Amino acid sequence: MPDSEPLLRVATLDDREAVDALMQASAAAHFPRFYEEPACSSAVRYIAVVDPMLLEDGTYYVLEADGEVVACGGWSRRGKLYTGSGDAEDDERLIDPATEPARVRAMFVRDDWSRRGLGRRILEECDAAARREGFRELALMSTLPGLPLYLSYGFVKHGDVDIPLPDGLAVPGATMTKPIEP
Repeated sequence: MPDSEPLLRVATLDDREAVDALMQASAAAHFPRFYEEPACSSAVRYIAVVDPMLLEDGTYYVLEADGEVVACGGWSRRGKLYTGSGDAEDDERLIDPATEPARVRAMFVRDDWSRRGLGRRILEECDAAARREGFRELALMSTLPGLPLYLSYGFVKHGDVDIPLPDGLAVPGATMTKPIEP
């Protein structure tokens, strides 16, 4: 494994293939620890997919070590809460920072880089960027593998949910929010 400290940067459309590969590898490694088949395979297929809108908006980040993407995640100022949620009428709608929370989206870490603070670094950047745009709260839909990270970062779990996937299956998760400190 590389010894260099991963560098955080804004992801671009040119990163799409690398981000997709990281998401799928991360989900394939982490999801089986929490979900049984076939829900696990369905989640890898429908949740671990880059949303090009995040890349186009400049609100998605990658952490690179020695030229390899080892973690990714971001936030959104749009209505869509998570990839795989289907096509909702307001997915592309810009949300109002005065009345709605920014959405934390698509956090994934390569398995061999887990538990090193990479997710926290991305969350810190999401928090700061959303604050600069006037948001006062972050919201997310967490899969079970992400719960420990989000709880340790200060998110509050509001409820358990079954996250529906396009093939009719669902995976357990949770709705969460966190105030953005001024």
